[in-house]
Amino acid sequence: MQRLRLEPGSVEETVREVRDLLRRFERPSSTWEIGSSATPADLGERLERFGFVPVPDPDVLGMVLSEPPPPAPAEVEVRPVSSADDYRAALEVMHEAFEVPEEAAAAELAAAGETFARWDTSPDSLLYLAWLNGEPVAAARATFTEHGAVLNAGSTRRDARGRGAYRALVAARWDEAVKRGTPALITQAGAQSAPILKRLGFREVARIRILLDEAS
Repeated sequence: MQRLRLEPGSVEETVREVRDLLRRFERPSSTWEIGSSATPADLGERLERFGFVPVPDPDVLGMVLSEPPPPAPAEVEVRPVSSADDYRAALEVMHEAFEVPEEAAAAELAAAGETFARWDTSPDSLLYLAWLNGEPVAAARATFTEHGAVLNAGSTRRDARGRGAYRALVAARWDEAVKRGTPALITQAGAQSAPILKRLGFREVARIRILLDEAS
């Protein structure tokens, strides 16, 4: 749940409505992102009284880049994923970086061909893969909107960190946003990525706290 603008008297009703909806779709949990402009001003505290709890590392920053980032290192090649094999390689990078449990990772890889065929039909969403010395070492997504590109899932293999792959992925997505006439990048950054993004020119525009609800 995002962009929450609730009337003070409607919070309980909204929680109940969302829980009922998720229950019908057999979704056992949900996350609620409480931004610095959410209403009412004490929404986070109210939700915690309903049993919501902070996720691990719950505090993130909303960040925007509206000026060109530093150029990508020459030795890093970045290209959009265009085959099921590259899609699997990107998944493997993300699984390692995000420490995805083995069973969940295996299930996602088993369905990779079908998922890629379905995902590849969207003209507004791209998955990028960064290569170093012929090896896939980093991956990231972008969703392109009329206001700019929304970045997520940026991840780099542990053995390739500090060599510019993450920076190259930012540059590639910036270039595509410029090509589409919307030169801006938007993302949410946690404790690990925020310092890197600040060095690349991103600026903070919001603070967000993420709460987990498992009552549905």
